[in-house]
Amino acid sequence: MSVSDPIADMLTRIRNAAKARLDSVAMPTSVMKSEIAKIMLQEGYISSYEVIDGETAGGILKIHLRYSKDKTGVIEGLKRISKPGLRVYSEKTKIPRILGGMGTIIITTSKGVMTGKKAKELGIGGEVICYIW
Repeated sequence: MSVSDPIADMLTRIRNAAKARLDSVAMPTSVMKSEIAKIMLQEGYISSYEVIDGETAGGILKIHLRYSKDKTGVIEGLKRISKPGLRVYSEKTKIPRILGGMGTIIITTSKGVMTGKKAKELGIGGEVICYIW
């Protein structure tokens, strides 16, 4: 089955798995999905991730979700911003903040995929992929 927006599919799978309190979720992998998972790991939203059967197309990306001690999910929300039908770009001075800086923005720039905070530090803008809080 062909998916028109693989990033939105990834975020939806993670959101649904977190609501169902599953330990992990698997999906087809891509370089962009692996980079997003890497940022989610660095920011503490997931406990780990692994790529099975290859590093890019044809492989499986398995994300292990993280929960607090009272069994509530660390990820409260995920929102896809830039979509295939409507790309959303942000200048270096206008990168938004989520929940007063408590959330994370994932942005793709000419220097790669990174958080909005890091893009501000480097002084570069780019395409806003999603918000995580």
